[in-house]
Amino acid sequence: MPSPDVERARWRAFAVCMGAGFMTLLDVSIVNVALPSIEASLGAGPSELQWIVAGYTLAFGLALVPAGRLGDVLGRRGAFVAGLVGFVVFSAACGLAKSAEMLAVMRLLQGLSAGVLNPQVIGLIQHLFHGHERGRAFGFYGAAIGISTATGPLLGGALIALFGATEGWRSVFLVNVPIGAVLVPLALRYLPRADGRRAGGRRAGGRRAGGLGIDVVGLALIAASVVCVMLPFIVAAEGPDRTPWWLVPVGLAVVGLLVVWERWTERAGRSPVVPSSLVRTPSFSFGAVVGTAYFAGFTGIFLVSTLYLQTGLGLTALQAGLVQTPFALLGAVSAARSGHLVQRFGRWTVVAGIVVMAAGIVGVDVVVGSTDGTRAAVMMSAWLALAGLGNGVVISPNQTLTLAEVPVAQGGTAGGLLQTTQRIGASVGVAVIASVFFTTRGRSPGGLAGGYGPALSVGLRVTLGLLAVAFVVALVDALRRRHEPVSPAGPPPA
Repeated sequence: MPSPDVERARWRAFAVCMGAGFMTLLDVSIVNVALPSIEASLGAGPSELQWIVAGYTLAFGLALVPAGRLGDVLGRRGAFVAGLVGFVVFSAACGLAKSAEMLAVMRLLQGLSAGVLNPQVIGLIQHLFHGHERGRAFGFYGAAIGISTATGPLLGGALIALFGATEGWRSVFLVNVPIGAVLVPLALRYLPRADGRRAGGRRAGGRRAGGLGIDVVGLALIAASVVCVMLPFIVAAEGPDRTPWWLVPVGLAVVGLLVVWERWTERAGRSPVVPSSLVRTPSFSFGAVVGTAYFAGFTGIFLVSTLYLQTGLGLTALQAGLVQTPFALLGAVSAARSGHLVQRFGRWTVVAGIVVMAAGIVGVDVVVGSTDGTRAAVMMSAWLALAGLGNGVVISPNQTLTLAEVPVAQGGTAGGLLQTTQRIGASVGVAVIASVFFTTRGRSPGGLAGGYGPALSVGLRVTLGLLAVAFVVALVDALRRRHEPVSPAGPPPA
């Protein structure tokens, strides 16, 4: 039983991690409602707007695995602070940008910084907590993920309403500066120092490649594969005509080359980026697939819903955010309880959460396909609340279960790889759902909400298909585990 001082220190460190993780994940969705303001202020065209949104996600996903590995080897505290400082600096640069091109470049750098920071959050949770407390901590972290994703449009709309439609978009980025200024000294004070060098610095008989145990070729191959797989889907959201789909098979070929290289590296007694023991861990493999499919369906909802509410129903950015707020609130409540639920029911918690989430999406589908005006917005909000209730017991329990059998020494690498698959899933899902949405809207401009109702309905059915994939994989994993004791707490520290 840890002393009261140790207990307080752990939760203070965790609070710093929560604050930083929330801030970086919020920037995935908060910018969507600011795009009209950016367009009016900087004269940004469709391509530039696309890169302002998608560039952040691409850079975020690109940095996750290398940053996780670096944190495991060099120390998560230093990597966390470096990522946090970079995020704050580039947030300020985004807010002060004088051109759309400059904003797009700063968003890329902001995304890279977020990608450096986030794997350290996962690794630090693995390091700080064990037993049932780890499930509880991941439950709170899952609440932060759900709230940040769903409240982004609400907060963005409120800031634009407060600071004006023309220049209000700058506040969306500048709000990160005072928050980061508080978090940096707190991180330096409360985050544990001895977290990565001892845990991750020695592998495979104690030999360390390049003096640090960092597989540079493996990192480069991962970066190339992430770019090749994610880039076509990001471009497709802008328009399918010039989408470089040929990059997808190239990316898969690079993944194959990565597998060969990593096996050779391990046989040579050096440290691979992705240890084979990690890939062969069933909890990690099943959980990564569940997370990828779920994020593919979950993330795309808010883009098409915002378009439906603002353009179709004519709501303001703030009003559209308010409609989506019950999703965040109910998701936060259920996520906070998810640590207890996953401790008791294991993978069945995730299975049930996906079912509840899907039921809420079906309700939204029925509403937008049969109702219009204010009544549609109110009923949509109620069904989104049900969906949020399910969402809260999917994300963090899946993360807990996925990392349950991963040694703490590999926590940053595993967390980075898990988030990378989720970012790829999110990019693919947003692109596919948006493409279906706009195609349906173009073919049938009439109907409820000026044609946006039927278009949203079709997009939501794509979401349901992706949720079905996540459900099947989660169910298979639950059945696989049915004779095992429920223990998502994970291994002891290395």
